Amino acid sequence: MDTNIDQTGLLPGNSQILTALQNGSIELEGQFLNSSNYTFLGRLKFEDVSMRVVYKPRKGEQPLWDFPVGTLTRRETAAYLVSEWLGWQLVPPCIYRTRKTPLGAGSLQQFIDHDPEHHYFRFSDEEKALLKPMALFDLLVNNADRKAGHIFFDDLNHLWGIDHGLCFHVEEKLRTVIWDFAGQEISRALLEDIYRLYGQLIKDSPQYLELSRLIQAREITALRKRCRTLLNNPQFPYPPDDRRPFPWPPV
Repeated sequence: MDTNIDQTGLLPGNSQILTALQNGSIELEGQFLNSSNYTFLGRLKFEDVSMRVVYKPRKGEQPLWDFPVGTLTRRETAAYLVSEWLGWQLVPPCIYRTRKTPLGAGSLQQFIDHDPEHHYFRFSDEEKALLKPMALFDLLVNNADRKAGHIFFDDLNHLWGIDHGLCFHVEEKLRTVIWDFAGQEISRALLEDIYRLYGQLIKDSPQYLELSRLIQAREITALRKRCRTLLNNPQFPYPPDDRRPFPWPPV
């Protein structure tokens, strides 16, 4: 019998899911028409695992003036790695796959079933209070497009973030709907996770080498610098007044 993981989120450990993402057969089921870049929903099967996936082919990316051409799907995968190294599990398992894909190389990510109508602008105060790790994650990866609909809770009340193609730029690009914690102190537990990531990103470390396959060396350096900035000033920042701090559209 197939292990269907659509509704249950992560199985214990990610290795089974990552193996399936890398090796499973993919059948496209539809396209997300409201996406800027080509984005498809598919069904992936590998051995006894069956799950829905989001597939973003590299050649379906729309060129942007401020991000290198053909790099957005790799950034999706880099965001997943950073989330895992922090220990926060905010990004669904994601790989950059180059073979046996319907439309060529691109990112392949586990689809998390959720209510798309229950997004940031409809979160309760209790739900918004759980967003501190997500706000810090966006700061670290320099997320230029954290829309309300890009964060949600699954049926097990686990918090997820998706759509990380516009991350890791060397210039300040943070645009997000989550500014709820501006001026608040960052907890010691979260700072310890950031400190660990900071140490892992030294040149030629396993993490550095893995990330360097996805983003540029100077972008890894900028990520490490953002870690250091938060460690030296452990406070959630206020929205900048010299550029647009919110995404458009906001949902």
